[in-house]
Amino acid sequence: MLGDLIVLVADRNMQATVEGILRQPRKIGIRRIRFDVRRHPGTDAGCRDAGATYLATFVGQYQRAILMFDHEGCGQEDVAPKDLEARINKDLADAGWGDGAVTIILVPELDVWVWSDSPHVEDSLGWRGRTPSLREWLSDKGYFTERNVKPARPKEAMEAALKVVRLPRSSAIYEELATKVSFQRCTDLAFANFKTTLQAWFAEGA
Repeated sequence: MLGDLIVLVADRNMQATVEGILRQPRKIGIRRIRFDVRRHPGTDAGCRDAGATYLATFVGQYQRAILMFDHEGCGQEDVAPKDLEARINKDLADAGWGDGAVTIILVPELDVWVWSDSPHVEDSLGWRGRTPSLREWLSDKGYFTERNVKPARPKEAMEAALKVVRLPRSSAIYEELATKVSFQRCTDLAFANFKTTLQAWFAEGA
């Protein structure tokens, strides 16, 4: 049976996040789909250079495809994410996907999706019941500024918080966040692209 969607990602944490989101389709306004999330062995740079070739082997097995990786660490941080996405989208189209595949580059990295104002963030990062609040503590440490709703260095902010509570960073945390946190107020452009793409492809009731 033809699958609905294959997603190629850069690492285990990204895989856990995407799987957690797709297992709850109503949270992002899509119907239930048959999906598969794979990791590229070459991480971000591998996705950038060889993601289209990897996904070419799945043409005809899935209706749609998404290639997802971090801008930071991909090896071409000097190239604007939109320009990279356009270039790789052409490679995907030439590989046989036509307009059935898209590239989504996370800026600067996946961890920016962690930082919503949901109370589940404190719970998942082991900060529940602590004083000051996680956001206040991060602000005191310089990870937040008054103008930023998310840390400028999201991964470093997450690692700093986890170090305080002696909790290792793991894919289980990302999966828990993806499962529990509402993304309704997420302002990240890459997430908005991910969500609207899925809604266009797999609308509820379609």
